[in-house]
Amino acid sequence: MDTSTPVLPPIAAERVRRLPVATLVALAVVGFVLVAMETMPAGLLPVIANGMNTSEGTVGLFVSAYALGTVIVTIPAITLTRGMPRKPLLLVGIAGLIVANSVTAISHDVALSLISRFIAGAFSGIIWGMLAAYGRKISPPHRAGLALSIVSTGAPVGFALGTPLGSWLGTTFDWRWAFVGLSAVAIIAVAVIAVIAPAAPGQAGASRLPVIRVFRIPGVAVILAVIFAWMLAHNTIYTYISPYLQATASTLTVDVQLFIFGVASVGGIVATGAILDRHPRALLHGSVAVFILAGVVLLVGHNSTPAIIVGTALWGITFGGASAQLQAALTTTGGKDSDVANSFLPVAFNVAIFIAGILGALVLTRFDGLVLAGIMIAFGVVALLLTFYGRRTAFRGQL
Repeated sequence: MDTSTPVLPPIAAERVRRLPVATLVALAVVGFVLVAMETMPAGLLPVIANGMNTSEGTVGLFVSAYALGTVIVTIPAITLTRGMPRKPLLLVGIAGLIVANSVTAISHDVALSLISRFIAGAFSGIIWGMLAAYGRKISPPHRAGLALSIVSTGAPVGFALGTPLGSWLGTTFDWRWAFVGLSAVAIIAVAVIAVIAPAAPGQAGASRLPVIRVFRIPGVAVILAVIFAWMLAHNTIYTYISPYLQATASTLTVDVQLFIFGVASVGGIVATGAILDRHPRALLHGSVAVFILAGVVLLVGHNSTPAIIVGTALWGITFGGASAQLQAALTTTGGKDSDVANSFLPVAFNVAIFIAGILGALVLTRFDGLVLAGIMIAFGVVALLLTFYGRRTAFRGQL
């Protein structure tokens, strides 16, 4: 008998065979909170500005401060804490997020609010760097793709519903209740995780690579390039969806289009969960290709409401499964250093958000909103070419 292979007790072995669905759903809820918390101020600019006696431009910095905290803190924090047990670290991260967000909810000082948003973004980055790897560690190896799909559900739902729900709460009651509501949801999620989530060990010291060597692992840089190109293509039109609709002959409103996008995103998650474990590479190629097709439909069919609905649905389906596919690629490629590899994801994502805001603002000074669909197509093509370029190192698996 090979003594190097540990023999699990019957109870532990049973836990490995079972998919911890409740815990994975709680992690998905945390993902929803992270995305909604970041984007929600965009739907509350006028009411927050009025409530704090400042300009909408200043309130817009609430999103930038959050993103900046994520970009600056994520990689060093995950690198320094990767030897710690995962569950306690996750609980501390969510608790810090709740405290920082609650400070934003009660603050009457713009400077304090920006600081609290920066801190919330920092905790968000730490949590993002852990969610995928933690969900995979506590799940059976043969169900890893499904586990990642469940955990990844929260992000697209947060994008589709977080800003509209926050806007509704903030305008119907008071903008502070939108932040309070997110803190309440996070409290419920952290309580569930504290009670039922399985433990997961940190990484052994002898096996830890320096962060720069993790970045140099064959395939990691290519995956990050795909994330950046794909998310830049997505966020440029997503952030400025209103100018796009204004340039069309459609009767759709922004909230209806976002609702269609959100429902389709959930469908994309379901499809990804069913396919990811068996055909990860073919799924990724197909997703990016359909994303490009969605851009073409949105551009060519801009005078037809049904065409825009179809294009939006295709867009949502591909985006819904993107997070699980890219996190799975980083987790697999990163190996024992998957936590650090995954910490690069929110950094690449937030850099794409930042640049998308600038790019969209620049092009809209000279062109109408249809140019956004063109940008979606162009960077989508870049992402697709990168998936083929990295098929041997970054995107391995069955076709």
